[in-house]
Amino acid sequence: MREPPISGYQQRRDQKIQQEHGFTGGYERVRLYVRQCRRHLRETFIPLDQDPGQRLEADFGHIYIDLPEGRKQVPVLVVTWSYSNCPFAIALPTERTEAILHGMAEAFAFFGCVPREVWWDNPKTVAPHLLKGRSRQLHQRYVALASHYNFEPRFCLVRRPQEKPRVEGRVQFLQQDWATPVPQVKDLEELNRHLRACCLRDRERTQAGQTETIGQRWERDWTAALPLPARGFDACIVQPATVDKYQTVRFDHNAYSVPRAYAFTTVTVKGYVERVEVVAGDQVIARQPRSYEQGVQVLDPLHYLVMLGRKPAALDHANVYRHWQLPAVFAELRTDLERHHGPTAGARQFIRVLQLLAEHPVARVQYAIERGRIGDAYEVEAIVRASAVPPNARTRPRRPRKWRMATP
Repeated sequence: MREPPISGYQQRRDQKIQQEHGFTGGYERVRLYVRQCRRHLRETFIPLDQDPGQRLEADFGHIYIDLPEGRKQVPVLVVTWSYSNCPFAIALPTERTEAILHGMAEAFAFFGCVPREVWWDNPKTVAPHLLKGRSRQLHQRYVALASHYNFEPRFCLVRRPQEKPRVEGRVQFLQQDWATPVPQVKDLEELNRHLRACCLRDRERTQAGQTETIGQRWERDWTAALPLPARGFDACIVQPATVDKYQTVRFDHNAYSVPRAYAFTTVTVKGYVERVEVVAGDQVIARQPRSYEQGVQVLDPLHYLVMLGRKPAALDHANVYRHWQLPAVFAELRTDLERHHGPTAGARQFIRVLQLLAEHPVARVQYAIERGRIGDAYEVEAIVRASAVPPNARTRPRRPRKWRMATP
């Protein structure tokens, strides 16, 4: 076999080896020798067979979706059974611990059973510290998840993704099949409906080298797996906080409001994927939508109604009230009250009506305002009295029917 011509660069390289090390051969001989040595050093693997119901593999993939506001990349938690390769996928707003807890709880509910082992790589949101070998220091909430569902948390060796090949292949399948072309959805909820339909449809597929469908093998996984616990898991992270002078607690670089009665007290903040709850003792005192921005104030106008009575000027100077979306009849009421009683007195009477929202729903107060119009003006006292009556109640009590004895 004719050898390829030697370039000028190879000649200079051979000369340098001969001058510096006294080697009489050339670079090509060294390269062939090293390649032969590396072939013997390459790692090989023993084929493993997993028992039904034994093992679930988990990982994150990333796909693009088209939302009404534009194209966006979202993380998708993918889990699959090692025996049957039966999958579950759920799009989440982040890859944080609370998102993983939520996604795993949704996966177990989707399957209707629990594996004996759950395998991950080494995400810091699950295993903040790597110890010797396969030992890990786990996040307390992931320990709670494993204890609640009674599975064994397992992890691959560092930089050994081949130890969970099923889910690695599933992530590629997600990107190349389920997210191609780019899904056009209005929100993550619609995307997750699409992903669940894909997971169910995939059970009808027969994999290469198999004679049974994924669904047929999944039946053995389901039979051998552990049952679901009687109650669901509280998929959140928990941390203490102190309510500040603005009636807010800090969570994930944002501020969330609480009622005035809990100012300057220590409370517990529970962070879920879609909401934040504030707990005092065993009572949930505030429930707000979760924000994933930075430096945002998530405020509930109802939490500040007590202080609004003492500081009425905040009605026009605090964003929490300037941006409060209420039915149009509320603005009409304020305009009428200020026209008849003046700006200051009218604003105070309007605040008194707003404070009814701390005890009654908006629909009932709206009904009371409509009932409280007397002539061409609104009467606040009539509104207060009417707010205690549900909109569907009778305005007057029914008179008892009088019965008469039939005359012979």
